[in-house]
Order: sequence, then structure tokens, then C-alpha cells
Amino acid sequence: MVINFGRQRTLGVPAAEARLSFEAEWRGSGAGPGRRLLVVDGEPAFELSAWCGTCPLLFRRLDTARQTLSLECVRQRLAGTLTDPVDSGVIDTFAALLPRGEYLPMLLRLDPRLVVPGQEGDYFSGEQVTTWGLDRFWGLPEYPHTPYYRTFETAVDASAHLYEFVVPMVPPTWNERERVEEYAELMGRGEVPTAVAVSTLDVCEPAVGMPDDHYRHWGLTHFLLDGHHKVEAAARAGRPVQLLSLLALDGSLAGAEECARLPGVRAQERSVRARRA
Repeated sequence: MVINFGRQRTLGVPAAEARLSFEAEWRGSGAGPGRRLLVVDGEPAFELSAWCGTCPLLFRRLDTARQTLSLECVRQRLAGTLTDPVDSGVIDTFAALLPRGEYLPMLLRLDPRLVVPGQEGDYFSGEQVTTWGLDRFWGLPEYPHTPYYRTFETAVDASAHLYEFVVPMVPPTWNERERVEEYAELMGRGEVPTAVAVSTLDVCEPAVGMPDDHYRHWGLTHFLLDGHHKVEAAARAGRPVQLLSLLALDGSLAGAEECARLPGVRAQERSVRARRA
């Protein structure tokens, strides 16, 4: 459920002051950009979808992704339902972690479902393989190196489908069990706490003639800044959680027209793409 879409805003701090950034790993003089990365405190944390846009959607946790970006100063405000992140100052507080750029704030209510790669519900060994097939070198599906949460999907149009993911900075097994149980109990009393994420929209489409089921995959991926315990509690208890997402327009693999369509697409009813026979 969509609670609110804010207006596009310029947020963040100078790149040298930001704790999180989207960067290209350069391959050498004249070779062009290599991996597309989400970097935290100067260390690559996730490898993202390739620049070409024809490779499969990707968020792959790297071995240097070892910390969250929770902020103690807003912990109490996020313990319950956030109604106005602008007036409460939460957006500006988390924007101080991010590089200066254009962002679209979104306030969403999610029903997360924990997914383990290679097991039931895994996008990478399910929908993605149906479109791209197995990796030609490894003969295996893409592997994100982390459990993650699936939350929503819907049709964009006849040739595109939106898939939404919530990706923890560290595995749920690193979470403190007592805090997860505390949030599950809170949710059982009807409270809906709020998590915070920086997000990307990557639109990926396979090269012509590759798959049997050719369509564009819109990947709306929320990388958790705050709320790891809350999201796990919601998934385990079958309860909703609220998410304040700061969609990084400059960090996404999507055009201006696609980003402009996102609020309308995300406000639609959930629908599952019918697999071609």
C-alpha cells in the first residue's frame, strides 16, 4: 500500500562527506566503467545491475558489507507509524548520509516475505531464469549472497513488470533475537513501525532473441539504512511494516520517463505475471 509519494527533491551532502554512494569501478585507462557499486564508508557493499541494461537485474552483497546505518537520534520517532517524514525531520536526517542528488521520497506500507536464494520464491532462480536463462559461464542462476525480502509486484504494461525487494545491509542472522521479538510483540498489538531505505529503480531488458519470455524487468530495490529488526519481525509475524524510501534517481538505471511513471505503477494493485507456456 502506498501511503504517500513526496515530490522530487534535491537531498544529500557533498560526495566527500556522504557515508553511502553509488559508484563505478573503473577498469583502466580507456576501458570504461566496470562494476556498478553501492559503497558504504568507502567500502564496496553491493554490486548492482550492469550498466548495459541488457544483463539481468542484480544486487549482490560483497564481503565488505558488514554494517548498517541506523541513527540513534531518530530511533524513537521510527518506533511507530511515521505520518509526515518531512515535518519530523527524518528525511533530512538520513539525507545527511547520502550524496547530493535528486531523490523521490516514498512512504510505503509493506508485507515482507523473507526469501533465501535458491529456495522457494527466489526471484533470481525463478522469474529471472525464465527471462534470461542460466548464466552462460557458470550454468547457474545469479546469486545475491544474501537473504532478502520480497514485498510487491505488479504489471507495468504488456511488456514490463515491476518487482520490489527489500535488501538488508547485513544478513537477518546478524540481528539481535530479543529486538526482533520485541518488534514482533509490538506489531501484534497493532503498531506499525517504520524502516528507512535508499532505493534504486533498475530497468533491465534482455537482448533481442535471447529468452522465450521477453519483457522488461523493473527492479525497485530498497537497501535498508535503518529497520533490519523491524522488517525481519514483520516477515516472521506476518505483519505490515512501514518503509520510508529515498529513491536515488541519479543512482538508478532508469530513464526520466520511467521514474516519472513509478508512483502510478507502485500505486496499482498487486498482480503476478503469468508465465508463458
